[in-house]
Amino acid sequence: MELQELNLSHNELVGPIPSSLMTSLISLDLSYNSLEGPVPESHFFQVAPLVWFTHNKGLYGQVHGLPLCHQSWSASKGDEEKQHKIIILGVSLIFGILFILFLIIGICTLLYYKKKRSTINDASEEFDGHFFSIWRVSDGKEAYKEIIRATENFNEKYHIGTGACSIVYKATLSSGVTLAIKKIQKEEVQMNEEAFENEIQALTEIRHRNIVRFYGFCSTNKFNFLAYEYMVRGSLCTNLRSEQGAMELDWIKRVSIVRDIAQALSYLHHDCNLPIVHRDITSNNILLDEEYKACVADFGISRLLKSNSSHWSFLAGTYRYMAPELSYVMRVTEKCDVYSFGIIALEIIHGTHPVDLLNNLSLSMLVKDMLDPRLPLHVADKVTTNQVLAVILTAMQCINTDPQSRPTIELGSQ
Repeated sequence: MELQELNLSHNELVGPIPSSLMTSLISLDLSYNSLEGPVPESHFFQVAPLVWFTHNKGLYGQVHGLPLCHQSWSASKGDEEKQHKIIILGVSLIFGILFILFLIIGICTLLYYKKKRSTINDASEEFDGHFFSIWRVSDGKEAYKEIIRATENFNEKYHIGTGACSIVYKATLSSGVTLAIKKIQKEEVQMNEEAFENEIQALTEIRHRNIVRFYGFCSTNKFNFLAYEYMVRGSLCTNLRSEQGAMELDWIKRVSIVRDIAQALSYLHHDCNLPIVHRDITSNNILLDEEYKACVADFGISRLLKSNSSHWSFLAGTYRYMAPELSYVMRVTEKCDVYSFGIIALEIIHGTHPVDLLNNLSLSMLVKDMLDPRLPLHVADKVTTNQVLAVILTAMQCINTDPQSRPTIELGSQ
């Protein structure tokens, strides 16, 4: 008797199906194994049901329901190999890009620190061995190195202002203190270095709540550096020119600023061991702190600098603050500061420099034409209104063309 039915399912068979089997078979169950490859092309297998071959690893052939043979399987295998190559290529490319990126970052970092180190070394070499310092935390050489670090060798992004003979930079030191550093070329100084240093040292002894604090001085063979307190809100001029800044300066603040300026000048004129005439009172030299307290800057500096043609041509912008007698008498007195104070007081009330009003001042135009139109006076209380009018009257006395008819600055500080 010959074998006709053979059930080999669930036997974990592997490999291809042999092409030569018992010819007496009429049923052959090969399901649930791990068979793969082509199903033999004999008539027995071509008419076989799909159920004999289900749940195997990768059978294909002419059996209805199986993949159509070798071409599909090869394509599938080729796709897998292609995808594998793409993955390897992609990963390699990513690692290559990352390597190049880190290499560039490393080189840039190395060059940055090398340049920074070189800059600091070059800064040290600029000292001629005769530097002087009244720096509170270190000697002049270390102070200069600190300035170089804080400003990245006076990078333009730290530039916050330009004066007649100086450039001003913002410097935040390693201690967290922020200073304004005034850089002055030595050729602009009219006196010898010893006299200049003595004058600077005297300025450090000046202390008043309405005078920008002067911290110290250091010198190289090309420049002098003056370190001042940094004022957050910048100059009075900048605030008045800005629409938003002007609106922030209400009448109470403006009257207070006028009083602050007067008190600072009164201190310089009457309370110092030797009277100090500022010589360059302008709205650019009035600085405001976070609470809008006004402080006078650059006191006593202008007399240290040469009054050459280039210097005075630069001062053309501040000429409008100068007392008229300076056009024919080059003798600067406290009365010159009083005149400049009067101009600034009117500028604070008017909102801009009162050049358009100076030739037409009269009592009939006080309220109508002299107030900043961006800030109506009617919103102020009666006391503030009276203070504003008092400022205008005091300012008019201060800008008298006769120096002897001008009041002392003490009047404006009251």
